[in-house]
Amino acid sequence: MNIIDTHAHLDHLDNIEQALKSASENGVEAIVAVGVDLAANKKNLELKFKTQHPKIYVALGIHPGNIKQGEVDDGIQFIRDHIREAKAIGEIGLDFWYKWVKKDQQKKDEQRQVFRRQLKLAKEFNLPVVIHSRGTWRECFETAKEEGIKKAVFHWYSGPLDVLEDIVKNDYFVSATPSIVYSPQSREAIRHAPIENTLIETDSPVYFGTDETDGFKAEPKDVVRTLKAYCALKNMEEEKALEIFNRNAKKFFGLD
Repeated sequence: MNIIDTHAHLDHLDNIEQALKSASENGVEAIVAVGVDLAANKKNLELKFKTQHPKIYVALGIHPGNIKQGEVDDGIQFIRDHIREAKAIGEIGLDFWYKWVKKDQQKKDEQRQVFRRQLKLAKEFNLPVVIHSRGTWRECFETAKEEGIKKAVFHWYSGPLDVLEDIVKNDYFVSATPSIVYSPQSREAIRHAPIENTLIETDSPVYFGTDETDGFKAEPKDVVRTLKAYCALKNMEEEKALEIFNRNAKKFFGLD
């Protein structure tokens, strides 16, 4: 099995070396290491250049939950300086569900500003974007469209079906995680999303599960779990689904 994890936070893993070894042993041929701030972007680039297998590609970005005052300009300049090594700009977007953002208009506007700055960067260099849109699905979609973004993936999509319909109409993507085993919102969204507009990922090292399910802390090897859960949900053969997912990932991120 050759499979691609299209979204992992390698810099957050407890034992990166062991996780990459396990990924390789489980058929993971490539990982898109997604950045959330300046430190993560630097670490992921280091990993990209020193790791032979799986092949590591990077997305460089500032996550809406990781906006640090005084670091945004340096963070965006770093992305610009290393843009040739990036396959995407991400993880970027909006999230007003954080307690420190919910009732703070200034924090919301700060997220909007940082999001737009990075979308403009993606457009300037013709790169796809990886969008975090928790609770802000409609605004994230409209903003990306306004900024003229051609390729976007709405990571771990669990939002409304009317927004999903617009995402697909605009030829954007959504991604599925192991949450499609137990999350009604994730299941409903992925059930309705065409496979041609879907990527699979792990969002490592997120913890997946509920009190009623066996929980686990994700690693890139668990993208195989996402594939199996997807095929169970959509009643598809794994081999056929994997062929489409790999094709989607390679085309979306421009992987060699």
